[in-house]
Amino acid sequence: MNPESPIVRRHTRQIFVGDVPVGGDAPISVQSMTNTETCDVAATVAQVRAIEDAGADIVRISVPSMEAAEAFRQIRTQVTVPLVADIHFDHKIALKVSEYGVDCLRINPGNIGRDDKVRAVIDSARDKGIPIRIGVNAGSLGKDLQRKYGEPTAEALVESAMHHVNILDKFNYPDFKVSVKASGVFMAVEAYRLLSKEIEQPLHLGITEAGGLRGGSVKSAVGLGMLLMDGIGDTIRVSLAADPVEEVKVGFEILKSLKLRANGINFIACPSCSRQNFDVVATMNILEQRLEDVRTSMDVAVIGCIVNGPGEAREADIGLTGASPNNLIYVGGEPDHKVSNEDFVDHLEQVIRQRAMELEQERAAQDEKLIVKSDR
Repeated sequence: MNPESPIVRRHTRQIFVGDVPVGGDAPISVQSMTNTETCDVAATVAQVRAIEDAGADIVRISVPSMEAAEAFRQIRTQVTVPLVADIHFDHKIALKVSEYGVDCLRINPGNIGRDDKVRAVIDSARDKGIPIRIGVNAGSLGKDLQRKYGEPTAEALVESAMHHVNILDKFNYPDFKVSVKASGVFMAVEAYRLLSKEIEQPLHLGITEAGGLRGGSVKSAVGLGMLLMDGIGDTIRVSLAADPVEEVKVGFEILKSLKLRANGINFIACPSCSRQNFDVVATMNILEQRLEDVRTSMDVAVIGCIVNGPGEAREADIGLTGASPNNLIYVGGEPDHKVSNEDFVDHLEQVIRQRAMELEQERAAQDEKLIVKSDR
């Protein structure tokens, strides 16, 4: 039921990470990174699958050694989600994972070394259709920039990024995306705003080393939200000292709040007060946990009282309004039936799942009509 986002996105060149388009008019993709030991193939595969199950479009894996590259080869055969290999300095590792089916190389060309090494990586990427991600981080700026600026600044981040961009331009390779990350919100936001004026390539957004689950989520929401509101950003990663699955969840919540992406249920729930006729907080804790597997885009309103409940429920796909003696459930914006407090959470879950299935069928039928119409 949500209208489309009013945000006008910056137009960028489109690249493909596997079968996921990044940039252009493609949806903003959400990604995360494994934190397992890459050489532990079973653990890494399990985490990649968990990240994918949470809805991630792209997963990044650190490949710091040739042993890790061989592990990457095994991982690649066991998962289907597009994989980015995170590599620093060693061009031979980049060449190896390119042979093994990597979908994107995160390697800064200026850190590889001689031109022949850079050319080898770019030639391999060009031959296999593999994009490159330039990743600049405030915590690892080159010594020359540290001397020039004295400390990390937005301008230093952009200068570092453009150094790497110019190398790819030199070898006529335009299929890349860029990130300029900092742990400080203002520095990162300013760097991305500056960089967006310099290049046409997609931007990978992130507030690096944002913190733990709660603090990092807030910091990321503020920083990424500012940029996304400006129309800047083509793919995002929320960097948290937490389970990577949580990064994906927070990333989608940020995009959902700006109506830039739909993935699962958008809950509208009151903070509760003494007017509530059921325990809103406990109800939401249960519903969020049980319904994580639902990928249907839909609004569900859970309001504890009759004051604000009907208005919110009428705007949602499913709405629950607290009332006495029985709570009222809305379906499709209309009052449908009443339910008592006894076991009503189980009942509400069933109603939501049923409505999700109906919405999927309705949308599939609409898509089929559009296909038939376009074929005429």
